[in-house]
Amino acid sequence: MNGTGDHDDLLLSDDERLHALNVLGDHYAAGRLDSSEFYERSGDVASARTLGAVRGPFLGLPGGVPLDGTDGRIRKLTDDALPVPRPTAPPATEPASAEAELLSLRSRGSMVENLDWAIVGVTLITFLILQLVVGWDYAWIVWPSLVFTLSLPRMVLKYSDADEKTYEQLKKSDERARRKRLEEAAQRIRELEGRDGE
Repeated sequence: MNGTGDHDDLLLSDDERLHALNVLGDHYAAGRLDSSEFYERSGDVASARTLGAVRGPFLGLPGGVPLDGTDGRIRKLTDDALPVPRPTAPPATEPASAEAELLSLRSRGSMVENLDWAIVGVTLITFLILQLVVGWDYAWIVWPSLVFTLSLPRMVLKYSDADEKTYEQLKKSDERARRKRLEEAAQRIRELEGRDGE
């Protein structure tokens, strides 16, 4: 639990300030803040002298302030407790928008991807058991069946080859955007650390 107002006057160390900046950078990388919000909030954190001054930049962010004032001390809270926002599908009464279609495609793509790994794992284990434990000479028969079992989730989820290509492109685009935000966050933190050292 975050510290109460009784501890707002506790002075921050450079390490505690840097911890808060890193958590703010994680929020930016996750897409919770846009560039201007991140720059404004990170500037406020970098110039904060007390625990109370750090509260404002974390308003509205999951997990709240990553620092806690207890017994006259400040301790760093880990971001393990930060909830991962899960996108929600629009109500059934709304017409399907492009955003809803992308959300559905991401969800189905992720599910198919996970099921693929599970199916391949089960097939491999089955093969090894039949081949090594049972000693069945025809254990190889499980591999051709993989074509059928991998197609089942695609049929059930109505996930076409075109959907798969689009999903792969979305994953690459999301990863590039996330990497860019992480680089920007790291650059901003380095700039603010340099400014504090002057």
